[in-house]
Amino acid sequence: MENFLVAYDIFDKKRLPKVKKIVYSYALGGQKSALEAPLDKSLTDSLLKQLFEIIDEEDRCHIIFIIGKPILLGKAKSLEFKNNGVIIV
Repeated sequence: MENFLVAYDIFDKKRLPKVKKIVYSYALGGQKSALEAPLDKSLTDSLLKQLFEIIDEEDRCHIIFIIGKPILLGKAKSLEFKNNGVIIV
């Protein structure tokens, strides 16, 4: 598993809850439309497939690979993913 930051800005209010539901199903935590998600190749492919079905060309979605450990400030805590490829929200 590798850590990714998934950030999105969805133009249409009808698409927004659909994208939010998909991204949150892969994420460990985050705030609003920027979430940390531990993904392997299979989970990344699955996430992308689902997002491609919904996201329009006027929307923005960034999936950013986090290299190394993130820098944590304030009350931020590192989230550890210990399951075998299963995320339960």
